[in-house]
Amino acid sequence: MTKGLRTDVTAAERVVVKVGSSSLTTSRGGIDQDRIDALVDALAARRAAGTEIVLVSSGAIATGIAPLGLRTRPRDLATQQAAASVGQGLLVARYTEAFGRHGFRVAQVLLTLDDVTRRSHYRNAYRTMARLLELGVVPIVNENDSVATEEIRFGDNDRLAALVAHLVHADLLVLLSDVDGLYDGDPRRPGTERVEEVRNDADLAHVSLGRSGRSGVGTGGMATKVEAARIATAAGVPVVLSDAGDAGRALAGERVGTHFHRTGRRRPTRLLWLAHATTPRGRLRLDTGAVRAVCERRASLLPAGIVAVDGTFEVGDPVDLVDPEGRAVARGLVNFDARELPDLLGRSTRDLARELGPAYEREVVHRDDLVLLPERDRTIAHT
Repeated sequence: MTKGLRTDVTAAERVVVKVGSSSLTTSRGGIDQDRIDALVDALAARRAAGTEIVLVSSGAIATGIAPLGLRTRPRDLATQQAAASVGQGLLVARYTEAFGRHGFRVAQVLLTLDDVTRRSHYRNAYRTMARLLELGVVPIVNENDSVATEEIRFGDNDRLAALVAHLVHADLLVLLSDVDGLYDGDPRRPGTERVEEVRNDADLAHVSLGRSGRSGVGTGGMATKVEAARIATAAGVPVVLSDAGDAGRALAGERVGTHFHRTGRRRPTRLLWLAHATTPRGRLRLDTGAVRAVCERRASLLPAGIVAVDGTFEVGDPVDLVDPEGRAVARGLVNFDARELPDLLGRSTRDLARELGPAYEREVVHRDDLVLLPERDRTIAHT
C-alpha cells in the first residue's frame, strides 16, 4: 500500500473542520490561546492555498466556566445556557483575532436543530453559509447552546459537523480530538492499535468504543465521532479523525489519524436530516406486510398496514415505523395527528375516502418523506 498523501484530502476544495472543547480549553475551563493559535495557523495555511474552510467549534460552555467562577462544567440546563452566553462571545473574539493575523475574516453561525430540520430554515442556513464562503469568510459554527433545550438539541457537535458538511456540499470532514485517531480499544492500555483506514462497517467490527473524553469539559466521546463519520461517509464525504495537534498534517493529506473512506453518495438533504437530525415524536407499529412494503418496495405507508399508534404528535412531525418485534425500521413525516389515526387503522384509503371524504384518501407517511434506518439504528423500541 502506498504511503503517499491522501488524495481525497489534498483535492478537497471545501473542508469542514470540527474541534472539540477539550482541544481548546484547559481542564479548568479557560481558553488556551496557544491551542487556538496553533489550530488557526493550520486552518489559515489551507485557506491561503485556496481551500474554503468551515469551522465547527465547540467550547462555548467550557469557555464560560472560568469567567462565571464555576469550578466544573454545569449540569443543569439554565447554567449551561448562561455559560454558553458568556463563553460564545469570548470564543469568537479569540478566533476573530487569530484569523485576523492571517488576513481572514470570520463569521459566527449559531444553529439549533430547528434551523436544519424545517425546510424554510434549512434553506436560509444554506444560503447564508454559501454567501459567506463566496465572500471569502470563514464561518464558525456552533450549536446555539444559549437557547437550545433538550428537545431541540443536536446532542453533540460531531453530528452537527457531519450534517454541516452535507449542508455546505463539503468535499472533506476533519474531526479534531484529544486522541490521535480511532483505536481498537482503550488507547491508554497496552496492546491497543490505531485503526488507520476504515472502508466499511466491517473494519469497525473489532473496535470497542469509549463513552467519554479525557478532560471532563466536552460532551462527545469516540462513539459520537464514529457515528459522525458514518453519517458523512454514507453521504459521500470522506472523514479524517485526528489529534488537534496534528491539524496541519491532517489537512495536508499526511497519513495521520484515522481515514474513513466514503461509503455512499450524496443523498437528498431532507432525508439526511430526517434520519440523523430529528427526534421521533411517536411510533407507528406496522404489520409484516407493511414492513415489507416500506423496506423492500419503498412504498408509502397506508393506514391498512398500521396496527397501533404510540406517542403524541401532529401533522408533519417525525415518527418511527417499527416492525412487529418493536424494532425501528424507518422514520418519516406523518400526515395525520396522533388522535386521528386510531380510527383509521387497518382500513383501506378507498373505504376511508368513501366514509369520511377525499381528504382521508392519503398516505399516513408518503415515500418521499420516509427514510430507512440502518440496521445498527434499529434498536428495540420502548413499550
